Amino acid sequence: MSNPEILDINQISKHFERKVALSSLSFSVKKGERVALIGPSGAGKTTLLNILASVIEPDEGQVFLDGEPMQEYADRKKFAKKIGIIRQQFDLVGQLPVIHNVLAGKLADWGFAKSILSLLIPQEKEAAIRSLERVGLPDKVYERTANLSGGEQQRVALARLLVQSPQIVLADEPVASLDPARAEDVLFMLTKLAAEENQTLIASLHSIDYARKYFDRLIALKDGVLFFDLEADKVTDEQLKELYQLKELVR
Repeated sequence: MSNPEILDINQISKHFERKVALSSLSFSVKKGERVALIGPSGAGKTTLLNILASVIEPDEGQVFLDGEPMQEYADRKKFAKKIGIIRQQFDLVGQLPVIHNVLAGKLADWGFAKSILSLLIPQEKEAAIRSLERVGLPDKVYERTANLSGGEQQRVALARLLVQSPQIVLADEPVASLDPARAEDVLFMLTKLAAEENQTLIASLHSIDYARKYFDRLIALKDGVLFFDLEADKVTDEQLKELYQLKELVR
């Protein structure tokens, strides 16, 4: 029996002034899938992820999350249990100790008073410590976050997601700012943790090699429209050349 659909994108379009970012885009994602969004710069990948993250709304069409319209998840706590996001900028507060950035994954659950108290005395710190152990940073709990390397900071962002525990993880170019060795490390951990937590993972990537290696399905966007939607091992070099308009595919 196949997994049920957790996301259904139905004919969504988005315009920014005269530029068409997305045009009549439709596809579905099943629970537990690992999907890579690929395509040239300006194809609409980040716009799509921002719509799925409820940062912006589509001009037309609708997104269904677990069978319900996205608008039904206006409650911040309810939405945080469904969707979490990790970006290439990490979205961390560098001046704070690592544990506070990890516990930011709990802010949607906590009230205002508990959130403020946690800045003085970290609340539910055991959950943060367990998450940091899982991402390989057990000795960085009270380290100033800005002192960490880029790869370590992205691991802190992964630990924050573990604490938040959403059903869907959106990753917007999560390794774009990392060197190849650190990028491999973070992608391996991101996909491994998603599998262990039975989370659905949707990530935008520039690297075709990473997309093919770590993801089961590739959705290609070009000029805001769906170019192809295939299992990773079914995508051909010819299709990729056409997607990126390359004379010769560089690998």
